Amino acid sequence: MSTTFCSVNNFLWPNGVNKQGYNRRSCAGSLESSSNRGTTGFFGRSCRRQLNWTNEMPVEVWRQTKCQVLGSEVVPSDSAYAPDEEDEIPRATLIWRAVKLPIYSVALIPLTVGSASAYLQTGIFAARRYFLLLASSVLIITWLNLSNDVYDFDTGADKNKKESVVNLVGSRTGTFIAASLMLILGFTGLTWASVEAGSIRSILLLAAAIVCGYIYQCPPFRLSYHGLGEPLCFAAFGPFATTAFYFSQGSASDPSYLPLSGTILCASVLVGFITSLILFCSHFHQVDEDAAVGKISPLVILGTEKGSKAVKAVVVALYALLVAFGLSGSLPLPCIFLCALTLPMGNRIVSFVEENHEDKRLIFMAKYYCVRLHTLFGAALAVGLVVARKIGIR
Repeated sequence: MSTTFCSVNNFLWPNGVNKQGYNRRSCAGSLESSSNRGTTGFFGRSCRRQLNWTNEMPVEVWRQTKCQVLGSEVVPSDSAYAPDEEDEIPRATLIWRAVKLPIYSVALIPLTVGSASAYLQTGIFAARRYFLLLASSVLIITWLNLSNDVYDFDTGADKNKKESVVNLVGSRTGTFIAASLMLILGFTGLTWASVEAGSIRSILLLAAAIVCGYIYQCPPFRLSYHGLGEPLCFAAFGPFATTAFYFSQGSASDPSYLPLSGTILCASVLVGFITSLILFCSHFHQVDEDAAVGKISPLVILGTEKGSKAVKAVVVALYALLVAFGLSGSLPLPCIFLCALTLPMGNRIVSFVEENHEDKRLIFMAKYYCVRLHTLFGAALAVGLVVARKIGIR
C-alpha cells in the first residue's frame, strides 16, 4: 500500500474548536487508487495524533490512531478520542490545570463592577483600597479552590482527577492547612479594607459571601451535593460580594453617602447570573463521576441535553434582564450598549454547548467560554458605569 503523509496546520484554541478538534488539514503523498479500495474517495491510513486538553490550551501528544482521508480532509476515527491509559499527562500541564488561573476573573469582576457603581454615585475611586480588596479576593478564591479539592478528595469525587491539588502534592493535610491560611489572610484583608471605608455593611456582606462558599462545599453542609451550588454562587458573587465592594469604596468620614441604589442591585444580579453560568457549565464533563459519588448537581438531574437548553435559557435571560434594567432606568445606557457588544460570545457559548454537550473531551472547554463572557460582560458593565459618570448620565 502506498504511504500518505499528513500535516495539521493552524490549530486554534478555542475559537476554531470543532468536533474533530482542529481546523485545517492538508495531505500530500501518493494515495492508493479508489478502485483498489472499492470505496470512492476514501482511503485507510494511520497517523500519530492525540489531543489532551488543559484548562487554557491544548497540548498535543502524538500516538498511533486510525484516520480516514476524504479528498484533502483527514477525519480521525472515534478511537482518536478514546482515553489512552498509557499516556502520561505532563506535570506542568497538571499544575496549570490545578491553578485554574482563568477562574480568578470571579475575584476581579464583582470588585470592578462594585467599584464602578460607587464611582457613578460619587465620582471617587479609592485605588489603594481596590488593590487591597483584589489581593484579598484572590486569596479567598484560592481557599475555595483548595478546600474544594480537599473535600472532593474526602468523598472520592476526585479519586481519578490527576490535576487535583491533593493528588498533585500527595498531602491532604498540607492542602487543608494552605487553604485555611488563604482564608485567614483573605478575610483579614477584606476586614481591613472595610474598616478603612467605615462600612459595617461591607464586611457583613463579604462575610455572608464567604459563608455561602463554606456551606457550598464544606462538611457538614456540602450543599453543592444537593443541587444548590448555583444559587449559592449567584448570591455570593452577585448581591453579596458585588454590593459589598460597592460599599467598600465609601469613606469613614461619611459612611452614609453611598446609598443602596437600584443601579448596584441590578448590576450585582447580572454579575451573579454570569458567574453561576461558569459553575453550571463546569459540570458537563463530569456528570457520571458526580452521580457515582452522590453529588446531585443540576446536570445530574437534568442530563446534558436538557442542560444545554438551560444554558441557552440563562444566556437569553441575561440579555433580557440587561435590556429590562436599561429601559427601567436602573442601568445607564452606556452599560446597555457596551454589554450588548458581548452578544456574539453569548451566542458562541449556546452553540458550542448544544453541539458538544455529549462529548466529554470537548465540552470541558465550555466553562472557559463562560469565563470569557464573564470577563467581557463584566468589563463592559464597569466601563459603561464609568462612561455614564464622565458624560453626566445617571
